[in-house]
Amino acid sequence: MSPTTLSSAARPTRAPKPFYRNFGFQVLAAMVLGLVLGYIARNIGPDASGAANWLTQTLSTVGSIFVSLLRALVPVLIFTAIVASIANLRELNNAARLVWQTLLWFAITALIAVGIGIALGLIIQPGLHTGVAATAAHAPSSSGSWLDFLKGIIPSNILGLTASTSVKDTGATTSLNFNVLQIIVISIVVGIAALRVGPSADPFLAFNRSFLKIVHKILWWVIRLTPIGTIGLLGNAVAVYGWDALAQLGWFSAAIYIGLAIVLFVVYPIVLGTNGLNPVRYFQGVWPAVQLAFVSRSSIGTLPLTQRVTEENLGVPREYAAFAVPLGATTKMDGCAAIYPAIAAIFVAQFYGVPLGLQEYLLIAFVSVIGSSATAGLTGATVMLTLTLSTLGLPLEGVGLLLAVDPILDMGRTAVNVAGQALIPTIVAKREGILDQAAYDRHESIDALDDSVEAVPAE
Repeated sequence: MSPTTLSSAARPTRAPKPFYRNFGFQVLAAMVLGLVLGYIARNIGPDASGAANWLTQTLSTVGSIFVSLLRALVPVLIFTAIVASIANLRELNNAARLVWQTLLWFAITALIAVGIGIALGLIIQPGLHTGVAATAAHAPSSSGSWLDFLKGIIPSNILGLTASTSVKDTGATTSLNFNVLQIIVISIVVGIAALRVGPSADPFLAFNRSFLKIVHKILWWVIRLTPIGTIGLLGNAVAVYGWDALAQLGWFSAAIYIGLAIVLFVVYPIVLGTNGLNPVRYFQGVWPAVQLAFVSRSSIGTLPLTQRVTEENLGVPREYAAFAVPLGATTKMDGCAAIYPAIAAIFVAQFYGVPLGLQEYLLIAFVSVIGSSATAGLTGATVMLTLTLSTLGLPLEGVGLLLAVDPILDMGRTAVNVAGQALIPTIVAKREGILDQAAYDRHESIDALDDSVEAVPAE
C-alpha cells in the first residue's frame, strides 16, 4: 500500500505568500490584539448599571460566535469521519495491528504524561501555595463518575441527543445537546455494520465520503475566521478574569503549564527521535493545528486541520490517518486527561490536607489512561477531574477552586491534546513502514488552509 500524500512532483509551484497572509502570523497578531483589547476592557470596568462594558460584550460575542460555529459542525463531523475511517480500514494491510499499535501508544504516552503530572504536583505542591480562599469551593452541578461514563455509552436515541431543563424565577428553559460519546458509539456501530453488509453498503459509504468532504469545506471556512475568533476569545478571557485569578492560583497554573511544556517539548521530541524522526520537522508540520487548538480550545473542532497536517505535512497515509486522528480527537488527551487531573487532584488533596499514598497515585494513573474517553461524552477536563476526585474519594468542592483559571489552562491543554493526536499516527506509521518519509522530511510544509492544494497519491 502506498501512502496517500502530496508528492513533490504534484505540488504546484507558486510564489511565497506575503508574511501577513500566513495563518500563523495572523493568529499571533490576533493574540496580541486580543490581549491589548482585553486589558483595555478590564480597565474600563463595568458600566453604570454594573453590567459588562460595551467592549467586553463585543469581545464575548465575537468569541462565542466563533466557538458556536465550530460546535455546530461537531456532531455531523464525528459521524461522517468515524464511519469513513472504519470503511478505510479495509484498504489497509494489517489493519488490526495498526489499531492495537495506535491504542498501545495512546496508553504509553498517557502514562508518561500522568507520571510527569504526579511528579510536578509533589515537587511544586501547588495546594500549599495558593491565595484562593476555601469559601470559593463549591461542588459542580454536574460531575463525572464511572456510572455516568457507562450510562453515557448507551445511546438514548439515534442522534445522540440529550435534553436538560433548568428552572429559574423567569421560568423553565430546556436545551438540547449532543452527547459526543453516544455519537461515537453510533458511528462505530454504523461503520462496522456497513463493512459487514458488503457491496450493498457501497452507495452509503460513497455518500458518507462526499458528505464528509462538504463538512470539511464548511469547516475550512469557519477555521479561516480563527484570527477574528482569537481576538474575541483571548480578549474576553483577559477582560473577565484578568490576572487576579492567576495570581491566586499562580503555583497551580505554573505547574500545569510546566507539565504541558515538558510533554510537548521534551517527551514528544524524545519519542520522535527514538523512532528516527526529526522533531523540528514534526513541529513545523503540526503547528497550524496546535495554534488553532490553543485559541479554539476544541480538539473536535480542530479535527479536520489535524488530519490534514498529519497526512500532508507529516506523511501519514490517508487511509490510516482517517482512522487514527478522529479516534485520537475523542480519546487521546494528554493535556486534559493526564497532566491536568493529576496535578489538580494533588492540589485538592494538599488544600484539604488529605494524605495520598501509592495506591492513590496508581489510581490517578489508571483513571487517566482508562477514563479519558469519558471526557468525550461529557464536558472535558472538568468532568475528568471530578471523575478522578470521586475515584480517590476527595472533596468534589475542590473543583470550584480551580474554575477561575480553567479557560486559560484549557488553551494549553487542548494544544497538547492535538499535538499528541498527530504524534501517535506518525509514530505508528513510521514503525509499521508506511510513513511517507519524503513528505515528512520536506523543508516546506503545505499551507493546511490552502484549499487549492489537494493530496494526491504518491508516485
